[in-house]
Amino acid sequence: MIRQARPLAEITTEAIRILYREIGIVDTVRFVSQYTAGCGDYTAQRDRLFAGMSLDEIVSEIRQRRKQAAPRRDRRSRHRRRTFSGEA
Repeated sequence: MIRQARPLAEITTEAIRILYREIGIVDTVRFVSQYTAGCGDYTAQRDRLFAGMSLDEIVSEIRQRRKQAAPRRDRRSRHRRRTFSGEA
């Protein structure tokens, strides 16, 4: 049996509907965003952003920023499931 090829847009729409139904909207968006092409020139941006910095300096800055951000995180709320009405 030979099946007529469907347009890619139709296949994509069906796949997203199936994902949404099976894993929910949040996980569907997270999954699809992995395959979304970015924009700009990352290499040029990276060269400007880290110009004159050593790898050790970059790592040190990352650790410092993580340390500053850590107190603001509420780890308990990450694992709570909420309904659309806001109930836990």
